[in-house]
Amino acid sequence: MLSTALPATPATAEDGVLLRPMTPDDLPQAQALSAELRWPHRLADWEQVFAHSEGLVAERDGQTIATAQRWKWGDRHATIGLVLVTPACQGRRIGHRLMTTLLDGLDGHTVLLHATAEGRGLYERLGFVRTGEVRQHQGVARPTPLIALPPGWRLRPSGLNEAAALHRLDAQARGMPRDALIDDLLARSDACVVLDHDGEQRGFALLRRFGRGHAIGPVVAPDAESAKALIAHLAGMNAGHFTRIDIDFDSGLAEWLESIGLLRVDAPTTMVRGGTLPTASDAPNGAPRLFALATQALG
Repeated sequence: MLSTALPATPATAEDGVLLRPMTPDDLPQAQALSAELRWPHRLADWEQVFAHSEGLVAERDGQTIATAQRWKWGDRHATIGLVLVTPACQGRRIGHRLMTTLLDGLDGHTVLLHATAEGRGLYERLGFVRTGEVRQHQGVARPTPLIALPPGWRLRPSGLNEAAALHRLDAQARGMPRDALIDDLLARSDACVVLDHDGEQRGFALLRRFGRGHAIGPVVAPDAESAKALIAHLAGMNAGHFTRIDIDFDSGLAEWLESIGLLRVDAPTTMVRGGTLPTASDAPNGAPRLFALATQALG
């Protein structure tokens, strides 16, 4: 766990705050901290993301007061998320200590995160630059008219042997290899729908349990209309139930999502350090584009 970043023994600062690697035993307190901050993550959501991460805990007097996690995707990419500090301890540079520890060893990586308004200044000081915006939409999904596709295009359930194709689509759209994550999401999903063009996989989307209900994402498609078709299919399956989706603001889907009952509730800032990543608006015509995230933490 974070062997390139942490000392061999946990480090305690003069203020009595101990910084150490996160373990599975820390997840219940981490989930309680996220609930204190009114984040919707269930313990199962924490367990899922922790399985792929290297995490840190800050504690004082045996109580978890802050957390942060990083996910390394291949040799050159990483994401950072779930950077949480209990309100009573904010403003004491605990977030800065967590972030500098997580960034140690990532100098050769392109690092992605999604910042709250409160965290953006810290991330800018650490070398992150704004590259876009995420729009978090959620609500009780309405029965949704299906989106017509051109001849030769169709939606279908994913097959048993399609993981490699979905790995490829996700890596092209997100700009980093996340095979293990996609496999995990597929295993836990309620539904995976594939966008097919004359027998070739051109996009996909997942519906799974998350937070207060279900989440749609990631959504990969070559254009906005086919992304709408994927989302409409899954939202229709989940009609009458709480549904969340986190989209790239440049996707152009925000107004349409509101029309199907998924209202905007937040707008985190997309920030990157050490390189660039593709966005929904700059991909070549017909290339896979990431229209909706897996989660804000994972990208």
